[in-house]
Amino acid sequence: MSILVNKDSKVIVQGFTGKEGSFHSQQCLEYGTNIVAGVTPGKGGMMHLGRPVFDTVFDAVAATGGDVSLIFVPPAYGADAIMEAVEAGIKIIVCITEGIPVKDMIYAKKYVKLKGATLIGPNSPGIITAEEAKIGIMPGFVFKKGKVGLISKSGTLTYEAANQIVCEGLGISTAIGIGGDPIIGTDYIKLLQLFEDDEDTEAIVMIGEIGGDLENDAAEYIKTHISKPVVAFIAGQTAPKGKRMGHAGAIIAKTAGTAQEKIKNLEAAGVTVAKSPAEVGVTLVKLKKSLGK
Repeated sequence: MSILVNKDSKVIVQGFTGKEGSFHSQQCLEYGTNIVAGVTPGKGGMMHLGRPVFDTVFDAVAATGGDVSLIFVPPAYGADAIMEAVEAGIKIIVCITEGIPVKDMIYAKKYVKLKGATLIGPNSPGIITAEEAKIGIMPGFVFKKGKVGLISKSGTLTYEAANQIVCEGLGISTAIGIGGDPIIGTDYIKLLQLFEDDEDTEAIVMIGEIGGDLENDAAEYIKTHISKPVVAFIAGQTAPKGKRMGHAGAIIAKTAGTAQEKIKNLEAAGVTVAKSPAEVGVTLVKLKKSLGK
């Protein structure tokens, strides 16, 4: 099994005919993703990459039954694209766009919640259910089917962790990049619960970073709600206080949001924390052996 997406997901790409949308949509198609249509205002009626293009998400959904949207649009239009997808009835929205204005995202996030949809991102590398569907920009060849669920704030560390897990003889059920912008649609907690409920996911790997409280909130949740083994890594352990490192959300102030604080809380919740990103795979193998799994 998997969470959120699979080979039967019907994907619509917003920003389909642009440079980024075209390149990554082609990669998704080659992976086997079921892209059924694209949306580019003003280009409705044309064909692109062998798929029909529509002016609106509503028209695309009406014609194809699409149920997942993949968004490649400029930041100024990102929130509108998210809300358009929700209004058209899309329930899973994956937003790759980075740097959508915070004020815009406040409205978009509230609207997504109001309509009962799930938003991954913005500033996300996407979702991949190994060997079934790649919805985003992840390098598909890294991901092999298995029983480890992967949740990450970092795109490149998602790929690194997945590669290590596969090289250790395990594999990935679904991997999700939650996004690195200050306001994102889905945090660790919802995805942890989905993996907990997925009968084919036997362990969970969580990649976090400095800044904010999402990892601390996840630690509290894991303590009382997650029975499966969890391995984590927190990036930014040497970052200076008050300085943003990479992602817009990766900033710490005083003692709040530090890697040390998050590691302490995760370990107190029973999570095994890898010391470096190069040790995620072997740490998971050791943990599973110690638990007899």
